[in-house]
Amino acid sequence: MSHLSAPLFVADTTPYPWPWNGELTAHGTAILVVNGSGGGQVFDSIRALTATIRSVGGAVVHVATAPPRGESAPTGFDDDRESPIVDLVDGDQLVTSSGIDGFFGSSLDATLRRQGIDRLILVGSPLETSVHSTMRSANDRGYECLLVADCCLAYDDDLVAAALSMIEMSGGIFGAVGSAAATTAALTLSATSTMNGQKGPAS
Repeated sequence: MSHLSAPLFVADTTPYPWPWNGELTAHGTAILVVNGSGGGQVFDSIRALTATIRSVGGAVVHVATAPPRGESAPTGFDDDRESPIVDLVDGDQLVTSSGIDGFFGSSLDATLRRQGIDRLILVGSPLETSVHSTMRSANDRGYECLLVADCCLAYDDDLVAAALSMIEMSGGIFGAVGSAAATTAALTLSATSTMNGQKGPAS
């Protein structure tokens, strides 16, 4: 049961307030960093968000996916799964899949279940393939999913709007979409509220 005295949501998520039940706590929440190798503003944002997750006691799971058999990653994307991962530190977990879906041929579901994770924050690349496929698969398995749009890198910027729309359609068929700033603020507030609740009333 949550220690929070009132529902807590990530601000301005669409198409519904996330998480749906307002129970945002570090326990039970993980960030999935899908193919988190690279540089630039998106990956700087991913580093900052993963640091926040760690600081409040949430789980950080890095997911390395593979392109479809016989295909290679498009120009500008690293197809080497041995390349450096964004801020892979002690306590983080690394899962490798056999396809573009992070759950396919991998231990990802078992890794999350073992830790009692039921809320997933998804970031990484490419948005339209690996991140999207992993999010849809997570939703099918019953996870409550939030895609952080400004922490995702697309193959083709022209496809971003469509990718986000597919998540948001039918009231959020695959989950919700939010921003890094709002997610960071909500997680920080959740941790503060939890600590205050554990301390109890002042004597």
